[in-house]
Amino acid sequence: MASRYVAAYRQFWRLNTLTLLEYKANFFIWFAFTIVYHGIAVATIWIMMSRFPSMNGWRWQEVFFLYALYMVGHTLNNTFFFTIGEVPDHIREGRFDRFLVRPLDPLFQVLSQPGQIWPDEFAIALVFFAFAQGAVHLQWTAAGALLLVFAGLGGALIDFAVQLFVATLSFWVIRMDALRWVVMSLENDFTRYPLSIYNKAVRIMLAYVFPFAFMNYFPATTLLHKTSQAGYTVNPMLGWLTLAVGAVWFSAAYLFWRAGVNRYQGTGS
Repeated sequence: MASRYVAAYRQFWRLNTLTLLEYKANFFIWFAFTIVYHGIAVATIWIMMSRFPSMNGWRWQEVFFLYALYMVGHTLNNTFFFTIGEVPDHIREGRFDRFLVRPLDPLFQVLSQPGQIWPDEFAIALVFFAFAQGAVHLQWTAAGALLLVFAGLGGALIDFAVQLFVATLSFWVIRMDALRWVVMSLENDFTRYPLSIYNKAVRIMLAYVFPFAFMNYFPATTLLHKTSQAGYTVNPMLGWLTLAVGAVWFSAAYLFWRAGVNRYQGTGS
């Protein structure tokens, strides 16, 4: 059984590569757009921090590090799990049925659809992180490197789990575009800056309702020794929990997904 999944996944990446080679111009345009998009995000941080040199004790280099660390987990998720966002379309247009009659897990099939997925954005994220860690003069240790691995893998799982929850709601509410974009905007906008600058309600939402703070803020406070800030103290152990939080959220999201699949009766199209 495992060998069949491995073979199918290899075929998925082969088809992805062939698709990219067929549409080279599209790939390079998207690659350039990705660099510009994240470059503008970093430039926005720099412009804002040039007006306010310290954001509750965070310098612009540290905020840049915060964003780069988020990029690693987020783009890792996009590399392997991006197609989960297409589930509502599959359900609405009646295409989800085909996943149920094939001898492979439906979620695996959703995540391994041929398309134009490539780890280019993840590679860009690693380059940004290389500059960011140099800007903050990160002290590399074995423990710190392990924490970064946990943060990257756990961040990807958190990102995927939240998107899986939203996608699964489509089994009950056919169109979920608005909620998906609300969650994505919440993630993209609020993770760019230190959690400590927000009020208590936002802190709770980003740490416990949607645990995006575990993707970058909590690991960054541990790595940069910034667990004690004005009016907000963070337990340094929280930085080590990203992978565990990601695993718990993924497990819960997958159980919810199974419940949705079992409920699914088709759209009648």
